[in-house]
Amino acid sequence: MRILVIASLASSLINFRLELVKSLIQKGYDVHAAAPNLEDDQLTVSILEALGVKVHNIPLGRTGLNPFADLWALFSLYRLMRKVKPNTTLGYTVKPVIYGSIAAFLARVPNRVSLITGLGYVFEQDGKSGRITKVIKAASKILYKVAMTATHKVIFQNPDDRALFLSEKLINDPHKAFVVNGSGVDVQSFSVAKFPIERSFLMIGRYLGAKGIREYAAAAKILKSQYPEWHFKLVGWLDAGPDCISKAELSSWVNAGYLDDLGKLDDVRPALANCSVYVLPSYREGTPRTVLEAMAMGRPIITTDVPGCRETVVEGVNGFMVQPKDVPSLSVAMERYILEPNLIEEMGRKGRELVEVKYDVHKVNLEMLRIVRL
Repeated sequence: MRILVIASLASSLINFRLELVKSLIQKGYDVHAAAPNLEDDQLTVSILEALGVKVHNIPLGRTGLNPFADLWALFSLYRLMRKVKPNTTLGYTVKPVIYGSIAAFLARVPNRVSLITGLGYVFEQDGKSGRITKVIKAASKILYKVAMTATHKVIFQNPDDRALFLSEKLINDPHKAFVVNGSGVDVQSFSVAKFPIERSFLMIGRYLGAKGIREYAAAAKILKSQYPEWHFKLVGWLDAGPDCISKAELSSWVNAGYLDDLGKLDDVRPALANCSVYVLPSYREGTPRTVLEAMAMGRPIITTDVPGCRETVVEGVNGFMVQPKDVPSLSVAMERYILEPNLIEEMGRKGRELVEVKYDVHKVNLEMLRIVRL
């Protein structure tokens, strides 16, 4: 049994799929992994090769819609599959799903699986989207429909995304659409941490508008003026694409003194251990990995009542949900933890219990493997 796992970001193979890769190896799979720019990420290469994974560099851009570059990526994937001859392909994130599925169909791979980890920027826009964005969205839907037709099984990380694909007729056969509980989290590696003396909120993620970073900054500005002893921390990085915030905008928040930017961290556990409450005001997710990691470490959650995020919170039990793009409701939810600090430890404990039951990575991977092998 030979499987080719296709990613759009090399580091995601170890940051998000390492336990899945290990599970595949344990089940007897000969695992190959393909991603762009592997030559620039020797850590990922060394970890995968130490496990016996064969790695392949592919010319796949993570963002943008360049027809010539994407056609070259499609051809390169097809050529790779003809060389490797996998029994199964598993692509995750937008371009590996679309071009990986089409290439696998053309290469006659007998078992083609797609993992939808989120719907991306164009699916997060509202009716005020510009003309160019609407064109990109329409093109993306067409490409998704072609890819879904070429795929045998489609795995979603929340039921809303599955329902959207079916309602938009991107998938015509509901029997090939499955739902798992996100990517899971390693509950041993992300163990419960004692709460620090310093009180703080934390948000982790790419610095994109759709992650809710501007709402988080606005709430921090409001609350910092009233509760100066509380800190509002941010971990992540400036990303490419039209939805990325500018360096100047980030600097304005930091220089004003109400937001602490910790930058990109290879290991987020120290940051999670040093926070009191985790916040992710995202507009839409697959299932947010950082939320699961925070819950595993015993931290209460504030997130939005949107696809992917709403599944992680039992309202008033392990956290609070707010409406997306709603700074007042986000501020109120954050202030509640400030005014009722007894909720922090209590809800953090409930979050850990929920992760152990529902989101343990080993349980999630068992279900993933069952679907892959159907």
